[in-house]
Amino acid sequence: MRPEDGSSDVRRRLLLRVTGTVQGVGFRPHVHALATGLGLAGTVRNTGGRVEIDVEGDRAVLAEFRRALLADAPPLASVASVEARPLPGTGARGFAILPSAPDAAHASVPSDTATCGDCLRELWDPADRRHRYPFINCTHCGPRYSIIRAVPYDRATTTMAGFAMCAECAREYHDPSDRRFHAQPTCCPACGPRLVLRGEDGDPIERAAELLAAGRIVAVKGIGGFHLACDAADGDAVRELRRRKRRPGKPLAVLVADLDAARALADVEDPAPLTARSAPVVLLPRRPGAPVADSVAPASATLGLLLPYTPLHHLLARRFGRPYVLTSANASGRPLVYEDESALETLADAVLTHDRPIHAPADDSVMAVFRDAPYPLRRARGLAPRPVRLPVAATRPVLACGGAQKATLCLAAGNTAHLSPHLGDLSDYDVLRRYVRTADYLRSLLQVTPEIVAHDLHPDYPSTRYAQALDGVQALAVQHHHAHIASCLADNGATGPVIGVAFDGTGHGPDGTVWGGEFLVADLTGFRRAGHLEHVPLPGGEAAVRAPWRMTAAYLGSDASHLPVATDRPVVWRAVLELLRSGLNCPPTSSAGRLFDAIAALLGGPAEVTHEGQAAIWLEHLAAPSAAGRHQARLTEDDPFRLHATDLVRAALTDLDAGTPPPVIASRFHHGLAFALADGCELVRQRTGLATVALSGGVFQNLLLLDLTVTELERRGFAVLVHRQVPPNDGGLSLGQAAVAAATGQASADAGERVAYQGVQDARAAEGRP
Repeated sequence: MRPEDGSSDVRRRLLLRVTGTVQGVGFRPHVHALATGLGLAGTVRNTGGRVEIDVEGDRAVLAEFRRALLADAPPLASVASVEARPLPGTGARGFAILPSAPDAAHASVPSDTATCGDCLRELWDPADRRHRYPFINCTHCGPRYSIIRAVPYDRATTTMAGFAMCAECAREYHDPSDRRFHAQPTCCPACGPRLVLRGEDGDPIERAAELLAAGRIVAVKGIGGFHLACDAADGDAVRELRRRKRRPGKPLAVLVADLDAARALADVEDPAPLTARSAPVVLLPRRPGAPVADSVAPASATLGLLLPYTPLHHLLARRFGRPYVLTSANASGRPLVYEDESALETLADAVLTHDRPIHAPADDSVMAVFRDAPYPLRRARGLAPRPVRLPVAATRPVLACGGAQKATLCLAAGNTAHLSPHLGDLSDYDVLRRYVRTADYLRSLLQVTPEIVAHDLHPDYPSTRYAQALDGVQALAVQHHHAHIASCLADNGATGPVIGVAFDGTGHGPDGTVWGGEFLVADLTGFRRAGHLEHVPLPGGEAAVRAPWRMTAAYLGSDASHLPVATDRPVVWRAVLELLRSGLNCPPTSSAGRLFDAIAALLGGPAEVTHEGQAAIWLEHLAAPSAAGRHQARLTEDDPFRLHATDLVRAALTDLDAGTPPPVIASRFHHGLAFALADGCELVRQRTGLATVALSGGVFQNLLLLDLTVTELERRGFAVLVHRQVPPNDGGLSLGQAAVAAATGQASADAGERVAYQGVQDARAAEGRP
């Protein structure tokens, strides 16, 4: 008997709807080649943010087709789901690629991707027509997000629109069997962008390499913006670059030509993070005597290395012949330069540029490696706007606005959340302008109109003010540390409840104090404060963030009078002690970041910091990895409990007075804090029965603390969630806010109510306030 769908016992027809990042990544040619190779009939087309496949043939062959559809998908494709529906059989023959449907404007947007192996072979092949051409790309690599002006994603809506394809490129573009089929940026020396070294004659690559060798600074136009490059072994050049960029201490990234060059500078146990198609900067342990200037990464045990990710970078690396610094072309605190080349006049001696415009800028992504897997610290070029799957679908579209530093935006609809690239510190007006443009760009590109806008609880964050100024949306304030834990939950596809440990520098607490060392009982819809680091005064408010020694004074008072500032600047020292005695301009804080500042200053770390986390990073790298012992800290038994961080600071002072070497003291502090953190989780488990811990917040960029904490928690039988897709720092806040908005929206919809976020109310109730 013939089945009702019109198929036979051996022949069947299916309509497959494939969602995810499946447009602009060679998915239709993949389907075409697979279907024709298996002798199947039908069609494939882009439509409404997905690929639709109408396929007919032998049932057993169809099963093989569905298996290979995912197993052999193109490298840039990311399949979220495949829906299948039977259709009446037609007996059709042949397989065709149809034009995109009119509603294909809802496609996921592919990220910019490093040059693939096939294109590199062409780059170095003297017989190839694209030999040494700096803009080689294909369906499997090259610019995507950075060149798209509008949707649908077609050449006419990219910054390649002004480059008419030559006959040979057009033939490749229209041939379904060619790997450049519908590769929108495809081009060659006859029809594509041109490279120039502004103000210089001769071969641009040759001359740029000569300038680098002469100790000069060259601006290089990458996929997402300009970089500043100089010889990484030339200390004078590096120091001059720092002077111009106004970046006195923060480590600089170094580009190496290949893995062998990377291994000469750092320990590369697993090359996968370096060779990933996103081509991030990867922080790796620095080899003793590595041939780079000390000024590249002063007082740091790691180097940030990246491999070339465009043909231009490959060409320059091979011609120069040794590692070169490659850092974003902007003065400290300013947005990345990508458009106005006049902004480079005071930064670079020469500008290596081209005429392919950048529409959507993106800084480099940064990764660490934790337990043999990538651990993101900055999510930007190569990763954004790659979607993250939400554990609870957003039934109403959400725009989440992130924080104030390391700002990102997140646009969510259904189970899909798209994060913007890292945007920076919104206190800079031009960064804020780019933030607003990026929000508009994502909404237009993804064709999503938000109905809910989620933002930080802090009323004075620029992101909060932006959110509250939007018309026609429902605003939802999400507490900072709950957003951190929610981002870790979403990162791991979990909903909670969990014990959430959110350790960072600053976050606005519902009680009006500055939070930053929090133990929460949390799920995606709410939280309560189960414990925290004891509150200490923040002498001078923001001034204490810039001067770590102020926090040593906050913890120890006059007992810290041996600090250099007490003798070098006695008037200032006495003024701070008086400030602490009076309590004026000393807001209370539970900040874990400020605890690290206090210990670092006590052990001889930077008295003044020039970039976020500088003192804490110094302290992490100071710690002797094999030192024995740990400091101890008490927990109170009240609810919420308090962890006495002062015990850790006083233990460090006692060790110092006894002549213990600072590296040993730093190690004992890290071990003591990890053990105390596990004690706090143990207490929460006794009170709640919860046995899963989520770790988030900028302090957990410290891999030593992270490893010690995870090890101790797992030893005690806890399951531990850490970040893998988004950073633990404020760069992940927007995902957490979106996840909270989606979950609370769903809960309210289930109850027939408006969105009602209980997080802040629950926290206030726990503090005994209305």
